Amino acid sequence: MRNPLSQKVMAIEPSGIRRFFDIANEMEDVISLGVGEPDFDTPWHIRDEGIYSLEKGRTFYTSNSGLMELRKEICRYLERRCNLTYDPVHETLVTVGGSEGIDIALRAMVDEGDEVLIPQPCYVSYLPCVQLAGGVPVAIELQEKNEFRLTAEELREKITDKTKVLIMPFPNNPTGAVMRRDDLRKIAEIVIEKDLFVISDEIYSELTYEGTHVSIASLPGMRERTLTINGFSKSYAMTGWRLGYVCGPQRIIDQMMKIHQFAIMCAPTTSQYAAVEALRNGDEDVAQMRESYNQRRRYLMHEFRRMQLPCFEPFGAFYVFPCIKEFGMTSDEFAMRLLEEEHVAVVPGTAFGACGEGFLRISYAYSINALKAALARLEKFITRLRAAESSE
Repeated sequence: MRNPLSQKVMAIEPSGIRRFFDIANEMEDVISLGVGEPDFDTPWHIRDEGIYSLEKGRTFYTSNSGLMELRKEICRYLERRCNLTYDPVHETLVTVGGSEGIDIALRAMVDEGDEVLIPQPCYVSYLPCVQLAGGVPVAIELQEKNEFRLTAEELREKITDKTKVLIMPFPNNPTGAVMRRDDLRKIAEIVIEKDLFVISDEIYSELTYEGTHVSIASLPGMRERTLTINGFSKSYAMTGWRLGYVCGPQRIIDQMMKIHQFAIMCAPTTSQYAAVEALRNGDEDVAQMRESYNQRRRYLMHEFRRMQLPCFEPFGAFYVFPCIKEFGMTSDEFAMRLLEEEHVAVVPGTAFGACGEGFLRISYAYSINALKAALARLEKFITRLRAAESSE
């Protein structure tokens, strides 16, 4: 029998996150700090709007681009929060989560052999999506000494004649790093000079704890060469609603629309009606959740300092990225032993790129009680490791 499988798909590695949680699911008394999902329920008024849309029988397809009402609200939101102006008719596309936006953006922009720059550590989907689009992923290894921000020097070093797209994953998963306006300005200058395009994944934009989020698309000369990707999963605790959006130049959105039409048709109708309510009346909910995450972030940083566990201070998303190099184990070994010996599940840094070696991703999208219990077990574990090392 002929092999029915695509060589391209077979060559892609499964997510490095799932293995630990498959094991954890078979164990008792496990505290998981690995999943990047808000522990809040979707705010009631947003759920209620979704329920109301069902009661009214609004269960039909929307236009491929999404409800016009929602697209207008998305554009109003981006204007008031990010100083970005888009046309809801031609420059806005509602997608099945931000993940679909990333996928179809790459498929619409990348030809076979085009190079796509991916700052790492980063979200696990970028690299396989580039490969599926026929592109060549080129990693830019970010440095802890730079607080895992992308520098102009690192960017320029990786650009070749084949480079076409730069992915900007900030605020960052897994590190929590953010890019400041001055950082972005230097990156934008190189992007314009080298005639590149940017896919800016801003799904964590509302979870910025120092200052306000700055979109690279808002800088001079960048709007026409940037796709802004965002969604409702993180900021509004709407992960299961599967709703995101992309805004950008019409010539790119038009081509993304073709892929979206044939693969998806439209994003879930109920979710779109709920999202209209989220954008109109959800600012207070977002602020309350952000403050709660910030309290947890500060707690974790305080505890890491007390334990003398090195960790640069992140100012975005809901992750910390502590360094465990002192223990002489790979990230994978450390995470596996922590799971087996103390029943705490975290994600090894290498799940997000090779330069994540020596680090762990810990999510603080969990209750403060869960965090306290998990950190008590982590402290017990590293105390035992340090004691064993000192006795040798």
